Amino acid sequence: MSELPYWRLAGAYFFYFAYLGAFAPYFSLYLSSLGMAASGIGLIMSLPQLVRIVAPHLWGWLADRDGRVLRVARAGSIAGTVIFCGLFAARGFEAVFAVVLLMSFCLSAALPLLESTTLAHLGAQHGRYGRVRVWGSLGFIVAVALIGYVLDALPVRVLLWIMLAVLIAASLLLMLVPDAPRIEHAEEADSIGRLMRRPPVIALFVACALMSVAHGPYYTFYSIFLVEHGYAKSAVGWLWTLGVICEIAIFIWLAHLLRAFSLRAVLIASFALATFRFLVIGWCADSLAMLLFAQTLHAASFGSFHASALGYVNRFFGGRHQARGQAIYTSLAYGVGGTLGGIYAGSAWERFGPSLTFTGAALCAFAGMLILWRNLRVDGAAAAA
Repeated sequence: MSELPYWRLAGAYFFYFAYLGAFAPYFSLYLSSLGMAASGIGLIMSLPQLVRIVAPHLWGWLADRDGRVLRVARAGSIAGTVIFCGLFAARGFEAVFAVVLLMSFCLSAALPLLESTTLAHLGAQHGRYGRVRVWGSLGFIVAVALIGYVLDALPVRVLLWIMLAVLIAASLLLMLVPDAPRIEHAEEADSIGRLMRRPPVIALFVACALMSVAHGPYYTFYSIFLVEHGYAKSAVGWLWTLGVICEIAIFIWLAHLLRAFSLRAVLIASFALATFRFLVIGWCADSLAMLLFAQTLHAASFGSFHASALGYVNRFFGGRHQARGQAIYTSLAYGVGGTLGGIYAGSAWERFGPSLTFTGAALCAFAGMLILWRNLRVDGAAAAA
């Protein structure tokens, strides 16, 4: 593992997530400056999540067929960056919708294929994944913090130039990352369909999708929920930041965690702690101390959950199926799960109120935990049999 291209991988993660840190909090402000209605803004902002249901399958299939995973990731990243330039001319809803849709489709190639490459470079040393992935979280924090100050001083249109610069940097870093050698698995002759029908694989993907559903109310309404409880927007921002800082900490500590506990134990514990976290948010929002505690649990509900889930995906899908395995994980866990989570949050919030909506989120995480407890009985590649 001395040949791990650490800084090139770290740089690619940093700039990819810096782009997300520019898009997620601030692109809606740019759309609003164009005079778009709230419904149109909501639809455009949901496009990256929606394309993740379909696009990763295509990119994963191309990468596995081509045999050179990063060539496909680079092509998608460059194409997405070029299409992004169309936003400088787009003004109306239809034009912006078309650009963001095509751009998101192309950019969706980058992360699952970068994850696949990183895990292939790491091989058996999966515990080191967190020390690479942590740079993505740092990129997100840096972008969110710095761009906020920039937009206080300059017109919101400057956001497009910032995002373009970050996308160019991400593409350049992907060009520098070397392809990882393919690791042949004994079960590689199995078709992707047969692998997908194995009960532990089904259980993993269903549970991960439920975790994304559970996060729906958090990502959609958490800030609004806190402001309605009397918290200042600056306090809300620091609560979000605390969650990402704890996510970074768990990524750094991941290797020690996996030496002390099995991958199965870490994954199931992540679901258990997520269940508790969403109950605390839903019923203890008047207590700042409890909210601070709940935000530290982001280390489990996203950090250790994501890292351990990827570890299982890497074990279940090897060799020529590795890229497609990562793509299917992204599609089902974050595409389908994230979309259903947003739909659930929007429908339940007005009908049942915040506390019961977050309780429903907790029940989704708890259901995922039970599914894993019952079906992931072996901690290792043999679990896929």
